[in-house]
Amino acid sequence: MRKKILFLLGAMLGLMSYQASGADANEKFPGRALYPEAGVYELNDVFQQLGKISIVDVRSQYEFDTLRIKGAINISLTDKDFDGKLRTLRGSTENPIVFYCNGITCHKSYQAVRRALILKIENTFAYDAGIFAWAKAHPDQAVLLGRSPINPADIIEKEVFGSHLLGPSDFGAQISDATIVLDVRDRFQREGVGFFPGMERRIALDQTEKLDKVLQKAKREDKTLLIYDEAGHQVQWLQYHLVDAGVKNYYFMKGGAKAYYDMLAGKDAKEKK
Repeated sequence: MRKKILFLLGAMLGLMSYQASGADANEKFPGRALYPEAGVYELNDVFQQLGKISIVDVRSQYEFDTLRIKGAINISLTDKDFDGKLRTLRGSTENPIVFYCNGITCHKSYQAVRRALILKIENTFAYDAGIFAWAKAHPDQAVLLGRSPINPADIIEKEVFGSHLLGPSDFGAQISDATIVLDVRDRFQREGVGFFPGMERRIALDQTEKLDKVLQKAKREDKTLLIYDEAGHQVQWLQYHLVDAGVKNYYFMKGGAKAYYDMLAGKDAKEKK
């Protein structure tokens, strides 16, 4: 009887520990509760299974080209042929397919699993700790701007990125003859509308040669770059290219074009009152 009681107590403690562990994981990774159908790989799981799994980066091509897991392939979740490319991948391998994106607050990896399940493509998982956690933990298995292994110190921290942000109003106030304004939205995001006509240049992030010429011009003429994108996210990846090019004087519009629209809408509302 005593052994039976001890066994039951051990089982109960084990269950409580497992439940606590699950609760802790859901608290750390809130996306897991939102996408319960998505099986997940922890960081160490991915590392231990390298060569036995197919790793898919579901971010944009620009993000992938900037920083990625070594050996990963890029199938952007926004690609119009995402379904077709995923089917082609599954047709070429029986390995588990593991999707990843930027990290804990990015849900694209879960969304990719959900999409795969809808397509009846099984054995798919989300690695939800993301690229930054991977690059810091396994720099020899990461690629930064085409180079590997990487130096973890080259990962730009949030505080450093934040030090180069200006609110929409302050951004506009900085424009002068000593600055170069860049609108790096793509043509679909831009829709022909610019905020600073006659004072800005429009160069999408994938126009690398044109962009590099402007970066070199800013360095040569000692001008400050003022850069904005659609929502303030893409410039985070552009910062790596700026640092790599030796550009030191630059600022991004916090919240991007959407924040600028909101500011203008707020001004219009105040003026109508």
